[in-house]
Amino acid sequence: MQPDDRNGNLPLAQRPFRVLLISGSNRRQYNCPGVDSKSRTLMLRMADRLPQDWEIDLEDLGNVYGRSRIQSCNACVSTSMALCVWPCNCYRPNDHAEPDLMWDLDMYARLDLADAWAFIAPINWYGATSNLKLMFDRLVCMNGGNPDEDTIQHKNPEIAMLLERSPQWEEMSRNHLESRTAAFFCYGDAGADEMDVDGRPKLLKNKSYFDPEQEPFENDRDSYAALVWQCRFSGIEVPDHLWRYVEFGRNEPYSENQAEQMITRQNVLADFDSWVDAFANFVREKGKVPPGRYRAFGVKRGNPMFKEIPVALREIRLRLGFAPAGSSPQKQAELNLNRDITLFPKDSERNRYYRLKGIARPAEQGKSKDEGRFK
Repeated sequence: MQPDDRNGNLPLAQRPFRVLLISGSNRRQYNCPGVDSKSRTLMLRMADRLPQDWEIDLEDLGNVYGRSRIQSCNACVSTSMALCVWPCNCYRPNDHAEPDLMWDLDMYARLDLADAWAFIAPINWYGATSNLKLMFDRLVCMNGGNPDEDTIQHKNPEIAMLLERSPQWEEMSRNHLESRTAAFFCYGDAGADEMDVDGRPKLLKNKSYFDPEQEPFENDRDSYAALVWQCRFSGIEVPDHLWRYVEFGRNEPYSENQAEQMITRQNVLADFDSWVDAFANFVREKGKVPPGRYRAFGVKRGNPMFKEIPVALREIRLRLGFAPAGSSPQKQAELNLNRDITLFPKDSERNRYYRLKGIARPAEQGKSKDEGRFK
């Protein structure tokens, strides 16, 4: 059935099961490459196959021209775990300066509302797709993220560092999506028709650079190991039999390995359908997952203009070389480590580096447009 977010307010016994299905390919037909992905086809097949008395939420993360993108994680955790807010407050919905698909699609609440998640995606260059990697990077906040941004004055790193070392933090920090289930179905083509009989790329001139015996994974499902272990690290259950890889398209041109060819391969569909059935059985037998203490469901991130005034003032002082007393930026400046005092933080690092060293701008002739911006 169609999801009704209002059911998130019901007692556990009264609400229906809810699952979230995600197609993680970057491809969509409404942008380059102009063709929908195989993962989208599989996601829709899964939605049709699951019990129809469940709430079936689904999303395609593929790129569409002009649509917001999943913004990158700013790695707040590496400054202080208490600086990483649950759900993420580095971005907000409908932000014209930094449009973020995670907030525009309300993904934090939808992940929170679901008892289980299913991710379907290809392997891109021995790893997860960039859209899924971006999404999971942003989900660092589900593992111990700060549920109350007011405790750090919205985004004050010095206050966050103090909070992280306080008894109060031990009570606040927890796995916010604990006990849910995640399942992964990834697929690949083993290099399609690009490989020679020795398992090396045909176009490669220096064949010694690529040794097929040293490729990173014996089982290609391990391409998604980083996402699986992030889930497990955060209290999300990933049963081994629900982490699956299927190969198809080996020795075939990419143009002949689209969704319309995939659905003719009965072995592929049989593998996928068995994974879907195993997912449904596991979720049903496990039962519904109670919500955590601090929910993403119901959180609204409006315009934090007044909250960001102190953040903006701190940034201006840093640009002028006046770091907060005792702060990490002050200590790094005293040790001449990052040399990051500048009025132009958006400038390229190369320009800033040579400007600080007092090296003159190279002559315009024969230089690229970017090189001509040295000052």
